[in-house]
Amino acid sequence: MQPTPAAETFKQIEEVVEDEKKSMLKQPKAVWAVAFAAVFAFMGIGLVDPILPAIAKNLSATPSQVSLLFTSYFLVTAIAMLITGFISSRIGGKKTLLIGLSIIVVFAALSGMSNTVSELVGFRAGWGLGNALFVATSLAVMVGVASGGAATAIILYEAALGLGLSLGPLMGALLGGWQWRAPFFGTATAMAIAFVLVVILLPKTQIPAKKTRLRDPLVALSHKGLRTTAGSALFYNYGFFTILSFVPFILGFDAYGIGAVFFGWGVCVAVFSVFVAPIVQRRFGPTKALMGSLVVLMLVLAGIALAAGHSVTVIVVLTIVSGALLGINNTLFTEMAMSVSDAPRPVASAGYNFVRWMGGALAPFLSAKIAEHSSAAVTFYVAAAMVLVSAGVIYGGRKFLTAHEPHGV
Repeated sequence: MQPTPAAETFKQIEEVVEDEKKSMLKQPKAVWAVAFAAVFAFMGIGLVDPILPAIAKNLSATPSQVSLLFTSYFLVTAIAMLITGFISSRIGGKKTLLIGLSIIVVFAALSGMSNTVSELVGFRAGWGLGNALFVATSLAVMVGVASGGAATAIILYEAALGLGLSLGPLMGALLGGWQWRAPFFGTATAMAIAFVLVVILLPKTQIPAKKTRLRDPLVALSHKGLRTTAGSALFYNYGFFTILSFVPFILGFDAYGIGAVFFGWGVCVAVFSVFVAPIVQRRFGPTKALMGSLVVLMLVLAGIALAAGHSVTVIVVLTIVSGALLGINNTLFTEMAMSVSDAPRPVASAGYNFVRWMGGALAPFLSAKIAEHSSAAVTFYVAAAMVLVSAGVIYGGRKFLTAHEPHGV
């Protein structure tokens, strides 16, 4: 009896997943050191989620004021992306990583010592500078030392992102439930450990023969394909960080409850970015898969808007489901940005991240302000509209994106 097409497809999927596992696990120690450090770096993004209401209460701040913790962090991260290549091409990847980690340690500790929301917002901005130096350089370093090529390195990088996003709220909840300052000191300690691991396990990286100029990331954005990818990611990140920054305010949970919800959310981000995104990409092609996933995310955001003020259970379920879609989108966006233009990967990454992190900077503050002047439902309808625009940008530039898809997918 001949196997059915469905059975053959399922067998192929199993083989793909098995191959991905093998290629990802056979990595030099240096890759795991950078990946481990990246997990802790990304933990800093969602760390404050469970303690946002506690920070607002203890520092007598409004939700929009507290949301500036995200805005200052991502705004500085975005702008600093433009100088990461300039610095790393002159002092090398390892030194750049270590400088970034050092800055995070210092400003995470200072954040824990803050006595006003203004101080905390300022220290988070400094934290964002360290984050930019580390995050932008870590992907380039992982691509350079990983076995299995750029695709494997990107999947590992996105796995670190997902794991960090899941563990950040968990650590924020466990420590923040005791004392709202504790998560900041916990992050400083974790990043200090990551610093030591990078010093020991990552060999000295060579300084590139060609130095990156300050304007190179902006010049790279003149490429239609990269500009399309970055522009779409800008609007997508608005939806992404509306979920991350504003959902805690409408759940009505304590730090432990918020942490549990976003731990489940982050696990979905990690699992779907590593195991599902490659399958979806091979099945439908990167461009079609990304457009489809963005449309579904738009519907999820609209569902959260409908449920706001009516059903916390629905909001919890849809928030966790959104993590699966975000995991797929993150991997597809990153791989697209790394392959769509002929610019060197560190330069393309810097230009792309400069644009996309602006979405992360705008969303937290605007989402809170919209809710203060209208309602939580309107906040999520706006986010849904932004994600729909993101899908529209991909659709409008699809011919530039599909031209760079592998094997003419």
